[in-house]
Amino acid sequence: MAGLIKLMSTVLVAAMLVFAVIPSTEAAIGCGTVLTTLSPCIPYLTIQGPLGGCCDGVKRLYAAAKTTADRQTVCGCLKKLVGSYSNINLPRAAGVPAQCGLNIPYKISPSTDCAKVI
Repeated sequence: MAGLIKLMSTVLVAAMLVFAVIPSTEAAIGCGTVLTTLSPCIPYLTIQGPLGGCCDGVKRLYAAAKTTADRQTVCGCLKKLVGSYSNINLPRAAGVPAQCGLNIPYKISPSTDCAKVI
């Protein structure tokens, strides 16, 4: 349990540092919001726990991303997050929306072109 908390803390701190250098956009949603909302997904994405409360955060974030700028920002944050950590299971990350009953217009992947998200 202590190892999981240490891992989650490390991931959150590192992600905040990475996202601090992302240029701001006109989006109302920032990477800090994305990270906080999706933090319950970390155990699932690192194959250390069940899907659990992840879907609640995914659904809240999906509902909050109302504009193209919001959706592109969320996409960019997710892209940076999954690309920054070698312990995130990429197939699991890509499958989270479907696991939560959502169909988002892009794949959660380090190779996604978020500029094409509308």
